[in-house]
Amino acid sequence: MAIVKSKLLKQLSDNYPNFLKKDLEKFTNIILGEIKNALKRGDRVELRGFGVFSTNIQKARISRNPKTGEKVNTPQKKTIHFKMSKDLFKKLNDEEQ
Repeated sequence: MAIVKSKLLKQLSDNYPNFLKKDLEKFTNIILGEIKNALKRGDRVELRGFGVFSTNIQKARISRNPKTGEKVNTPQKKTIHFKMSKDLFKKLNDEEQ
């Protein structure tokens, strides 16, 4: 199950009842916006204990439409790469720390 922004905000408001929901929403929007802007600039985003977001450049290539078999030019594009931290890896795999 994926977590959506509204569920994240609900969990934050449940865990931190002293904060107003609109403040938590602003805080979340600022953090996500800064991550987006940093990736757009080509910077690396490191969240200690969680992981690292970075961008990779996928080269332009000639691909094939699987339905028709027709050759299609695919332009160069940026993709997001995520590498989880060792702490997160251990938590996901129930290893003792």
